[in-house]
Amino acid sequence: MKRITHIIGSVALCTAALLSGGTMAASHREAPLIANDPTADNTDFYMFRSWVNPANVVFILNVIPVQEPSGGPNYFNFGDDVLYKINVDTNADGKEDLTYEIRFTTEIRDPLQLPLGYVALPPITALTGPGSEGILLRQSYKVTQVRGHSRIDLGTQTMYAVPSRVGPLTMPNYEALAAQGIYALANGGKVFAGQRDESFYIDLGGAFDTLNLRRTPPILSAAEDADDSVNPFGNDTLSGFNISTIAIEVPITTITGDVNSVIGAYVSTERQKVRIDRSQQNRPAVNAGPGVQLSRMGNPLVNELIIGTNRKDEWNSVDPSDEARFLDFYLNSRLALAMNVRFGTNFPTTNRTDLVNALLKYPSQPQSGTCGRDDCAELLRLNLGVAPKMPGTAGYSRLGPLGGDNAGWPNGRRPNDDVTDVALRVVAGFLLNPAGTPRLGDGVNFNIGAPGANVTANGIYTVFPYLPTPHDGRNRRHVDCGEPAVAAPPAAESTPAANPCN
Repeated sequence: MKRITHIIGSVALCTAALLSGGTMAASHREAPLIANDPTADNTDFYMFRSWVNPANVVFILNVIPVQEPSGGPNYFNFGDDVLYKINVDTNADGKEDLTYEIRFTTEIRDPLQLPLGYVALPPITALTGPGSEGILLRQSYKVTQVRGHSRIDLGTQTMYAVPSRVGPLTMPNYEALAAQGIYALANGGKVFAGQRDESFYIDLGGAFDTLNLRRTPPILSAAEDADDSVNPFGNDTLSGFNISTIAIEVPITTITGDVNSVIGAYVSTERQKVRIDRSQQNRPAVNAGPGVQLSRMGNPLVNELIIGTNRKDEWNSVDPSDEARFLDFYLNSRLALAMNVRFGTNFPTTNRTDLVNALLKYPSQPQSGTCGRDDCAELLRLNLGVAPKMPGTAGYSRLGPLGGDNAGWPNGRRPNDDVTDVALRVVAGFLLNPAGTPRLGDGVNFNIGAPGANVTANGIYTVFPYLPTPHDGRNRRHVDCGEPAVAAPPAAESTPAANPCN
């Protein structure tokens, strides 16, 4: 009896450790080292066929998590010393064949030496020339296409990152300013770099409190699951926060000659390793060494929900084609174990070959649930032959294939795919037993409070760069329980389990 009690106690402690420290965010502060390096932290990666121009593919890389819009006077900028990369596998061998590299350069334009980055002297209405004088700290960038030994600068002019949205006095028409930050690329595509609304939606607070979601167990009714205009019982903790975005849209034909093929991709950040040269009179001189990978991301939630904390930093540092070394974490789901302990469920925890096949394999590879030579790579995969769906039209579902919409995650990923609910259900065994898997979820069904034009009522931004206008620093607002479009607390406190604000 003492041994059984010890085992149960140990599992509970492991569960608490697993769920504390960023385990439920889509790569927001997902590993110990990268949590201290936000400019290099890949928070979300999106890849999908454009519903505006279906002949194009969109890649979106986000960094610098959980940006409080009012966090001045030093706002949020990309790192000059960070190389941002979008890596694409075009022949299903798990290794990148095409890479887009993005590098930034920062200039200080401040003859008055003011203690601010942006000022309304006059108000900022342009990224360059008249109207740009108030951008005292300005970033420009270059996009380079790398294929084999060929390197092509895709820029057609000097490109500037759109600065953080400080407020209406400093930036009176931010949407017009941001529109100036969309640039044509030499391959027929376009690019944007700058601040946007954080479109990833999740009840982070409930998740971090040892899966203390606001319904126990956290199961949605059929009606709740089908309605993405209300958050049925969760609180979108990331409402009112911003993110730093690099969005690239390119013709499919510039990626591959087979417009119906399946491609894979991941994003990564790297920084050149510093080395000391003592060859000159024993006086140290700092030179740039080789690039060191700091962070990577293919599918959402992998480093948080699958990889153990003791190996998260290692996972970030290696190539996705080396994923076989982490196979045990896929086959033996720690998250399924945690959910069983927390909710008294009996979800499968071992021999999870379904997770291996879904996350590490191309459809053309053996669906063996194991890793042979060169047939396991953790990549976000997109079937280019599946037509995109316009948000708000028949068949569009936040649940992707689980909701009958094959254009959503895990077939690529769109900004408003509900990866939290999908991941919870897949970990619970949906791929093994769809009919017997409950409608698990965090109770957050859409990106609440997204500002600006071109945005649907449930927070989907419909045009490039496909993430909504960011919240401004002066008027930012975080939506809490009981507010419109959030489930209200019950009238009687005698039923606390149903109270989403408890």
